Amino acid sequence: MKHLAILAALLAPVPAFAETDPANWDGVTAAAQGQTVYWNAWGGSTTTNDFIAWVGARVAEDYGVTLEHVKLTDTADAVTRVLSEKQAGEDDDGAIDMIWINGANFAAMKDADLLFGPYAEQLPNWAFVDVDGKTVQTDFTVPVEGYESPWAMAQVVFIHDTADLAEPLGSMQAILEWSQANPGRFTYPQPPDFLGTTFLKQALVDLLDDATVLSEPATDENYDAVTAPLWAYLDALTPTLWRAGRAYPTTGPAQLQLIADGEVDLAISFSPGEATAAIANNQLPPTARTFVLDKGTIGNASFVAIPYNSGSSEGAMVVANFLMSPEAQARAQDPEILGYGTVLNVDALSTDDRARFDALQLGVATLSPAELGTVQAEPHPSWMTRIADDWANRYGVAQ
Repeated sequence: MKHLAILAALLAPVPAFAETDPANWDGVTAAAQGQTVYWNAWGGSTTTNDFIAWVGARVAEDYGVTLEHVKLTDTADAVTRVLSEKQAGEDDDGAIDMIWINGANFAAMKDADLLFGPYAEQLPNWAFVDVDGKTVQTDFTVPVEGYESPWAMAQVVFIHDTADLAEPLGSMQAILEWSQANPGRFTYPQPPDFLGTTFLKQALVDLLDDATVLSEPATDENYDAVTAPLWAYLDALTPTLWRAGRAYPTTGPAQLQLIADGEVDLAISFSPGEATAAIANNQLPPTARTFVLDKGTIGNASFVAIPYNSGSSEGAMVVANFLMSPEAQARAQDPEILGYGTVLNVDALSTDDRARFDALQLGVATLSPAELGTVQAEPHPSWMTRIADDWANRYGVAQ
C-alpha cells in the first residue's frame, strides 16, 4: 500500500474530460452503444460475482453495453495499472474502464488526477440518491466532488454462530476477553485484505475515548500516541486467535468458511445482510446471527470510479447509472442476493419502485436499521495506510 501514498508526488496533473458531456444523457447512451466496459472489481465472492454478471446482462439488454468483470484480489492492483499506463503515455484507451473503489485508493487517484469526471452528479439516477442521510459525497473524509458514484452502503457487523457463542459481544474489549476464554475460536482476514484492515480500524475506533482525531490526516506527531491502544490490544489478542495468530484466512469468504467448518465462532463482515445471504446459500449454519458493538460500528459507501484514460467512459457511465437504479439497488439489498444497504432515498421513489424495497424480507440474521445503531465515521485514509504497514511488520505472516 505504500505506493498509494506517493502517487500524487509521482504524477503531474492530467486532463480528465469526456467526449460526451454526462449531462447529455441521450448523447452518452448513443455513444455507449457497442462499447465494452472492463470493470475491475473484487472477485472473491460468488454472490458478488453473480450480481455483477446480472448487471452485465441488464446493461447489454437495455443499452448494448458489454460488461467484462476483471476480478481483483486487491484494488491497489488496478491503481497500479493506471499509474503504469500514465507513465507509459497510454492516455487514450486504457485497459481499465471502471473500478470498484473507495478509501485510500480513491484518495490517491483523485490527488494524482487519474480520474475521469466529474460525472456522478450528472447521472439521471443521482436524483434518487440520499445525499442527506447517506455518506455519499465524501469517501473516508475525502470530498468526492463527482469523481465516483455510489452503489452500495456498508456497515461493520460481527457474525456469530449462536450454537457456540450465544450472546453478542458489545465492545472490542469484550471480544478480547471472550477470545482469551475461548482460544482459537476467532480470527480475521489478513491485511491488506479490506476486511482485515477494517477490523483494525474498527478496533481502534472502539478503543479510543474520542475517535474524532481520526477524521484528520495522520501525522508523525500524533500517529504513535493515537495508535498505541490498538497495538496493546492486538498484542493481547493475537496469541488467542485461530492458529495462535500464525495464520489468517485470506478473504472474508474464507473466514466465513471457518465458521461453516466449525473452526471459529465469530467473524467480521461489512455487509449487514451477509449472514442471511450465507444461510440461504448454505454457506453458514442456520444458527448464525449478527450483532454490532454498543458504541456503533464503521459504515461507508462503495463507489465506482472511471480512470482518466478509459476508452469507454460513456459505457462506464451507463453502468454506474444502472447501479444506482431502483431495480439494481433493490436486488443488491435482497439478503438472498447481496444484502447491501441502498444508497437511495426510498421515500423519494415512485410507488412502484418503493414496492421493490417494501417487498424485501430482511431475513433471520439481518439487523433492522434501528438495530444497526450508530454509524461510526471512517478514518482518514492516511491512518489505514500506516496501520496496515505497521500490522504487516508486527504480525504479518507469509501466505
